[in-house]
Amino acid sequence: MASKKGARIIITLECTECRTNPNKRSNGVSRYTTTKNRRNTPNRLELRKYCPYCNKHTIHKEIK
Repeated sequence: MASKKGARIIITLECTECRTNPNKRSNGVSRYTTTKNRRNTPNRLELRKYCPYCNKHTIHKEIK
């Protein structure tokens, strides 16, 4: 039986400020998982989410 490829896929969002700032307060990078529809949004997703390491809302980008 052939497996059907669904339109929704699971993606990981990573904080951009934690990734680029080596002089931050604590070690770690904030990551969230979510789903997206690959037909409606083929580009990489960017959302504002809360980062517990930065203690503020930052841009989280989709990573591979």
